[in-house]
Amino acid sequence: MKIVLLILYRIYQFLVMIPMIVVLTILTGFVTVAGSLLGGGRFWGYWPAKIWSKLCCWLTFVRVRVRGRENIDPATSYVFVANHQGAYDIFTIYGFLNHNFKWMMKIGLRKFPVIGVSCAAAGQIFVDNSSPSAIRNTMAKAEKTLKNGMSVVVFPEGSRTRTGKMHAFHKGAYQLAMEFRLPVVPVTIDGAFDVLPRGSWLPRWGTVNMTIHAPIAPPVDEADRRRVIDASFEAVRSALPARFR
Repeated sequence: MKIVLLILYRIYQFLVMIPMIVVLTILTGFVTVAGSLLGGGRFWGYWPAKIWSKLCCWLTFVRVRVRGRENIDPATSYVFVANHQGAYDIFTIYGFLNHNFKWMMKIGLRKFPVIGVSCAAAGQIFVDNSSPSAIRNTMAKAEKTLKNGMSVVVFPEGSRTRTGKMHAFHKGAYQLAMEFRLPVVPVTIDGAFDVLPRGSWLPRWGTVNMTIHAPIAPPVDEADRRRVIDASFEAVRSALPARFR
């Protein structure tokens, strides 16, 4: 019976799911760019992608469960740091965090068709480490963006895990928190690796659990930064099953 369901699911993916997601992605990109260019980047840079993410989860039969929303205030700006299990981390955070934010992402992603253009129009923060002046420009963009409840989401591991287990957290997100005095909110994502691990192209149905932990006070200086990195790493790790710790 399970084999029959899998075959039917694959047929559905190719005939229905993939075409619809492609159309939705193009439409979302167009709406995001058009709305942002008309001056509504705060709204259009978030809500179309939020709806797109929820629809993508619905189309692929992926359920998302969230715990800990009471730990965050919509009027407060945060630096959210999440583990990076797979592509569905993006759908999970965009669709179900329920807090307006910008992504901090690698500059190379700006070259991707549709996605790169829409992300640039929406005001996502592209990280350029190519020179000291480029780094200063990145920080200036972040400072201008992160205010009045606008937050940033970072995957401090830098890339998706290949095994499901966490990697060490890099310091970039915590530098932002220190510079702009923003609380750090650890976010645990569990289940995205089973739905669509790195190297796979077709998702499986399943459940993704997202746990939003209590905010951690920003580091006061570089010496204190290690405390915040370690505390957020342990918070994220605490909500993962033993096989991913």
